[in-house]
Amino acid sequence: MFTGLIAEQGIVKEIRRNQQMIQLTFQASNSILSDYNIGDSMAVNGVCLTAIEVSSTFFKAEIMPETFQRTTFSTVKVGDRVNLERAVLMMQRFEGHFVAGHIDTVTRLIKKVENQNALVLTFAYPTKYAGEIIPQGSIAINGVSLTVTETTTASFSVSLIPHSKSLTNLGNLSVGHFVNIETDMVGKYVKAQRNKFEMYKEKDLL
Repeated sequence: MFTGLIAEQGIVKEIRRNQQMIQLTFQASNSILSDYNIGDSMAVNGVCLTAIEVSSTFFKAEIMPETFQRTTFSTVKVGDRVNLERAVLMMQRFEGHFVAGHIDTVTRLIKKVENQNALVLTFAYPTKYAGEIIPQGSIAINGVSLTVTETTTASFSVSLIPHSKSLTNLGNLSVGHFVNIETDMVGKYVKAQRNKFEMYKEKDLL
């Protein structure tokens, strides 16, 4: 479980592919890796990965081809910067929102506007997830916990404060870039229960 509060940016150092698995090596600081061990979780651009090798300057993780294709890892290159977050400790203050590290979809940045000290990013609205992306609701974009500021039938927008702009890789996005999206976990359960209620209602089971 994660909160969407990014600790730092790492760098993709190596990509190895075979038919069964893709192995990625990420450079990271000693501060985030100091007590990080094999088997521990790390959210990388919002994707929950498990360490298979760890040193003081890098860690390695493997992902299945399906995950590789469903996320922005399908276009990742050596040298790319990625957002890193360790799994949350239950005894610490919980900020951000509940982030599982399970990507729902990818979507494209369609507009980028500076608004005083904020950076407003507008993304294409994935219509399959209508009802899960709502104004003032939470969303994780490349693992970053953000608040949706506006939605239309074709797009949704978020606003980055200077801290989020500098600490994460979202500030360096260009129009046309794709990002990983995880919608709000609570919203998913509400939507699922509502759909179940409507189904039962149609079948006169209520």
